[in-house]
Amino acid sequence: MIRRFIILVFVFANALAGFSQNKKPNIILFYVDDLGYGDVSCYGAITLRTPNVDKLADGGLRFTDAHCAAATCTPSRFSLLTGVYAFRNKAAILPGDAPLLFKPGTQTVATMLQRNGYATGVVGKWHLGLGNGTIDWNGTITPGPESIGFQYSFLIPATTDRVPTVYVENGKVPNLDVNDPIKVSYTNRIGDEPTGLSHPQLLKQKADTQHSNTITNGISRIGYMTGGKSARWVDEEIPFVLNEKAKSFIIKNQKQPFFLYYPFPNIHVPRTPNKQFVGNTNMGARGDVIVEMDWMVGEVMKLLDSLQLTENTLVIFTSDNGPVLDDGYADFAEQLVGNHKPSGIYRGGKYSAYEAGTRVPTIIYWKGKIKPTVSKALVSQVDFYKTVAALINAKLQDNEATDSENQLAAWLGKTNKGRIWMLEESYTFSLRKNNWKFIAAVEGTVPGWFRNKKVESGLSSEVQLYNLDKDPSEQKNLAKQYPSMIQEFQQQLNQIRQSSKIK
Repeated sequence: MIRRFIILVFVFANALAGFSQNKKPNIILFYVDDLGYGDVSCYGAITLRTPNVDKLADGGLRFTDAHCAAATCTPSRFSLLTGVYAFRNKAAILPGDAPLLFKPGTQTVATMLQRNGYATGVVGKWHLGLGNGTIDWNGTITPGPESIGFQYSFLIPATTDRVPTVYVENGKVPNLDVNDPIKVSYTNRIGDEPTGLSHPQLLKQKADTQHSNTITNGISRIGYMTGGKSARWVDEEIPFVLNEKAKSFIIKNQKQPFFLYYPFPNIHVPRTPNKQFVGNTNMGARGDVIVEMDWMVGEVMKLLDSLQLTENTLVIFTSDNGPVLDDGYADFAEQLVGNHKPSGIYRGGKYSAYEAGTRVPTIIYWKGKIKPTVSKALVSQVDFYKTVAALINAKLQDNEATDSENQLAAWLGKTNKGRIWMLEESYTFSLRKNNWKFIAAVEGTVPGWFRNKKVESGLSSEVQLYNLDKDPSEQKNLAKQYPSMIQEFQQQLNQIRQSSKIK
């Protein structure tokens, strides 16, 4: 009898231990670059198909009013990882040799998850700065992701249209020949390597002047680079390289909770689909790299299924900002777009204060835990931090994620109610409350390069107010008709800007 009791206690203890190890879900964040609200078929695209993304939407929660925190990449990424609005750190689009954007001691989603027992990794486009200001690309590059909680990193340092055109793995450039050291400059031309301006005949894609510096793999980039030839990437191979690194991280850490932040280079320029995807759409390179992106998602999901991890993995699919067609390279995205509507019914896109600048596809998938549904909740990526913390019952410090809100009920599909107030950053500030959208008057000077972009910026010297319920495309400015509402929005915006968080 006693022996049977001891056996039962032992079995129960083992079962409890197993439950304890598995109760924290793995978390994978697919963070696509420049993907618009209407760029995938589950959000209305009809001229291309994204079956793997659609599968996530069919089996999970698809938001119709979800937003990145800013209409450009670096600010969105900063807010996503810190739970803090980018303007508080003066975060802007960074050059390829910028120092690490995060101040010493900055808490991130990765640091929070690591101290709660997670293995943490980032694979893909970084664009948050590296080092302290003068980067030695031939040695150990630090500080970097490891200083903000990522135990493993395999990075495209900035963007694929910027030098250096090499990967950085755990602080070092792989496959580097010590006899061919890398040098990088964003101020002066260095070395004698051909550029897009000096040797246009070498280009696969013509580019504007900004993107016409050093040529790698037949594509001219922003900035100048010499050396590192054995370490340089081949653009068409990048999705395969990144997927292998992402899958290796999952396989290595499958026995413990893990967080994989997977920021894709797709569908940012230069758009260079692998031959496997060329011609998959009638939209040229931009359409083909969307299909390629969908394949990348599908391959990772197949791995989760094969490892029997799907039911214990929370998968988030979203984008860093709205879409852009012509962004510096002559890939005929504008000419071939046809009936495709990258922004859906919404106005603007990347860089824009209008709705399509930040309203992006957002899907939450957790097999068996989240019921298939469509949610109209107003949600923001700045809330990723506290929402994930609530999911795993993590205790936060007073200085963590000060602009983030716990929106777990909305993210799990338990409610259609999300944020009351939501801030959007572009080259001004926008503010949402329910279906009302306020765009503040522009302060200061807008960058000269931005004025040349073919985008509906939403920037004005006057305030704007739109009723998105009746006017989702923001055509009729109602500011003069609702002065009291303008006053309420302006007061709330002032409060946000002057405080560390929304009260």
